[in-house]
Amino acid sequence: MFITFEGIDGCGKTTQTCRIADYLESRLGEGAVLLTQEPGGWPQGEKIREILLAGHLEHSLSELFLFLVDRCEHLSQVILPALNEGRVVLCDRYTDSTLAYQAWGRGLPRARIEALFDWCAFPRPDLTFWFALPPAVAAERLKRRGGTDRIESADDAFLDRVVAGYEALWREDSARICRIDASRDEEHLFASLRLIVTETVEAR
Repeated sequence: MFITFEGIDGCGKTTQTCRIADYLESRLGEGAVLLTQEPGGWPQGEKIREILLAGHLEHSLSELFLFLVDRCEHLSQVILPALNEGRVVLCDRYTDSTLAYQAWGRGLPRARIEALFDWCAFPRPDLTFWFALPPAVAAERLKRRGGTDRIESADDAFLDRVVAGYEALWREDSARICRIDASRDEEHLFASLRLIVTETVEAR
């Protein structure tokens, strides 16, 4: 199975992704679960991640193409081999992030981005969790965490557009995308995720 976790920075998805990975491994056995992330979840991927999160980019398409390069290698070197071995892959960010941030956030043509997805043959996740959280709440969490990267430090209007993008994607594909109220405390979030993941994996 291929399960992805989505949402703006500060929504709590990374913490929950790690917890679900531990939970599934305890049920399925050691080595049955692969936990990974985008960008940078493959050998040498940290170089691209560093450019994306801290580099200076001027061309309007550079960010998009760097994400696509990262994903092509991530899939080829990490995700697809794991899926072919029958493992459960949990990925922190995937194609929905690219659409929400690049199409809605940056204003790039969605149809062209999706055409690139098709050309690259990006597989569709079996299940996606979207951690829905207002940008103002996420910003407060990031302040407590300390420091923001290049993308996290974008203005409120940008993040509002990104959230609107996630909302639109969820409404279009609610059979795959599960909306999670990320304003709840960590334990309630984990309990909800655990129930959904357990039912999905067992049904599979």
